[in-house]
Amino acid sequence: MPQKNSSSEPVRPSLFNLIPDDFAATTKKRMDEFAAAQAELFDQYRDASRHWLDRIQVEANMASEFATKLGAARSIPEAMTACQGWTGRRFEMMAEDTQRLLGDTQKIMQAGARLIVDGWQSKNSGVST
Repeated sequence: MPQKNSSSEPVRPSLFNLIPDDFAATTKKRMDEFAAAQAELFDQYRDASRHWLDRIQVEANMASEFATKLGAARSIPEAMTACQGWTGRRFEMMAEDTQRLLGDTQKIMQAGARLIVDGWQSKNSGVST
């Protein structure tokens, strides 16, 4: 119930005269929202990092296979076939990498934007002064 001052007008609560329980609850809610947004952003970074580490391993294996095929080639046409196969697969992987990078960037930007927007909304939807 709002307090009344000497002129019988209700006193609006401010950040400095909140009841300690209300202040604690508001602060806890904001911190929980912030922590959840940070966790989402961290998950996006973790998933992207995991994918790119896996991709590095795939590329290393592919390079090893290419070197083996090139070393086993007995003629120039066999060597050219190995080079064409490796080049074709490498271009496919570059296209996949581009799509993945764009998708990862979009997810991270969206999570970061939610972090900023949620913080701004919490700040502006809080207790009036």
